[in-house]
Amino acid sequence: MSTDLIEVDSAAPSSTALARAGSIIRSGGVVAIPTDALYTLVADPFNLQAVQRVFQAKGRESSRSLPLLVSDLMMAEELSTDLSSRFYMLARKFWPGPLAIIMPASARIPLKVTGNTGRLAMRHAKSEVASGLLEWLGQPLIGTSANISGKPTCTTGIDAFATLDGKIDLVLDGGLCSGGGATTVDITEPWWKLIKEGLIPEKEIAECLKGV
Repeated sequence: MSTDLIEVDSAAPSSTALARAGSIIRSGGVVAIPTDALYTLVADPFNLQAVQRVFQAKGRESSRSLPLLVSDLMMAEELSTDLSSRFYMLARKFWPGPLAIIMPASARIPLKVTGNTGRLAMRHAKSEVASGLLEWLGQPLIGTSANISGKPTCTTGIDAFATLDGKIDLVLDGGLCSGGGATTVDITEPWWKLIKEGLIPEKEIAECLKGV
């Protein structure tokens, strides 16, 4: 399989680029895009073949869940069985932005996407490319780091192309993503837990959830 690369303006992606990427995703393909938290692989979470391709491209263990990108709170509400007050506090403060929130997944989400855990990380990215694709497709997207598992996440489209050439269908090259990775927090237990610290420091999460 050959991987294509298209240059895109991250701040104002063209309708042509979005349509090309959206069509590939709709047909079960995998695309790398620039976001506010480095480059991200996006695909259709409801297409099990596409889900498997993401796992294979990254060399990711099937027991690890795949995060989803959402367009707004309403979409997140449709994907979880139980959105707590903690979720709304975090989402209203940090979304759109580099924060992934782990919650119980609804029955809509294939168990394979959750790594057979029944839990799901969701993020509303501050990214015109991601927002454009979510609107074009009208559904959530797998949104996992563009890298080989255990290796650094790609910071440029060229890096993503070099790393994943032959493993994915398309790279939308928006140049350098200078930010760090997303922070991930688990709120499914009685006490919230920081899974990975990224652009949003743990102290800001703690301040937001103080007393909850």
